[in-house]
Amino acid sequence: GNGYRLTQDSGYKDILLQSAYTLIRRYNPKVGCIRSWDHNRDKWQYPVIIDNMMNLELLFAATRLSGDSAFYKVAVSHVDRTIKEQYRPDGSCYHVVDYSMKDGSVRNRHTAQGYAHESAWSRGQAWGIYGLTLCYRETGDRKYLDLALKAIRFMFSHKNTPEDLVFYWDMDAPNIPDDYRDASAAACIASALYEISTVDVPEPQTYKAYADRIMKSLASPAYRAELGTNGNFLLMHCVGSIPHNGEIDVPLNYADYYFLEALKRKRDIEQKGSK
Repeated sequence: GNGYRLTQDSGYKDILLQSAYTLIRRYNPKVGCIRSWDHNRDKWQYPVIIDNMMNLELLFAATRLSGDSAFYKVAVSHVDRTIKEQYRPDGSCYHVVDYSMKDGSVRNRHTAQGYAHESAWSRGQAWGIYGLTLCYRETGDRKYLDLALKAIRFMFSHKNTPEDLVFYWDMDAPNIPDDYRDASAAACIASALYEISTVDVPEPQTYKAYADRIMKSLASPAYRAELGTNGNFLLMHCVGSIPHNGEIDVPLNYADYYFLEALKRKRDIEQKGSK
């Protein structure tokens, strides 16, 4: 997507459209969502993870590039069902919702990569906040922005929100304040906050201020690796999945990506404001 944006090379466009066509093949109108994976069929019938909110940006782009509204309609269906089934009243969200293949009803709600099913896995909250923000950008539907703001309030008013705003891997992790942090969740949320600070919300400077605090922490020696260390990743202290004993306190590529994106958004906002 960024390759096409920067170069207008039709080869990038072709890949985007083929990827979008492939993605919507995983959509089931009975469920109203895009299926996340096919393995572990003994456990899941039709699993949908909150991470998939990030995929919707591709579908919105595909409609713009092709003129085919099918991509847009699938994206809206997915986010609407996700809002209905995956979010809790307090603004937090489940990681996985498993739907019935028979009638599209909810079979169970899990938080597979978090501490417990009813806990708030921090990167899941980040995917949700960012995904809702991009859905508002693409549709103009205020309900997406309103839920994103509610999810943000959940994260920043939580009793376990750390002072440096680099969230624990799960907001209900058992060993807080001595538990692992997840810089990837913080970076993704910071990038979304910068975007939110540019739209019609009360006190937009509040959201930029939160993002600035996160970025100051991530850019500090506590999280920013010295050049040539950390496998040449920018950020340290991320968590993939503690319940699966995978990627614990390591760098992650999406932490670096959203850190860089957030830096660009911060720069663009401040340069525009100085003119």
